[in-house]
Amino acid sequence: MAKKLSRRSIATYVASELISGADTKQLTKQLAAYLVESRRTKELTLLVRDVQYYLAEKGHIVGTIITAHGLSASTEKAIAAYAKSKTGAAVVKLDAIVDESVLGGFRLNLPGHEIDTTIARQLTTLKARYKKA
Repeated sequence: MAKKLSRRSIATYVASELISGADTKQLTKQLAAYLVESRRTKELTLLVRDVQYYLAEKGHIVGTIITAHGLSASTEKAIAAYAKSKTGAAVVKLDAIVDESVLGGFRLNLPGHEIDTTIARQLTTLKARYKKA
């Protein structure tokens, strides 16, 4: 029987492979096969978080921008530059998600940081502020 690998060693391997430019599709297949074969699929969420942590340690940040409408290239670059300055990362990759419930503005999710400038958030803040008064 093969030795069970620790979650930390798996996450370190995956992060180093991603940084070195390995084929992400092949790496994902390998990881999924290992998790299924070793019956550790419930650890996937924790493993993804660990990989993000190790990537952040090496200066590679993966974040998410959620907006009501698509962003222009210049706006995405400005947000990426802001994320670099906020986190001190060398490389920032942002995934854009369009969600009509945002109404306007954007929400930027980074490991350890969240910036929410959406209209929905501002309306919630106003509602809570005037409810107290």
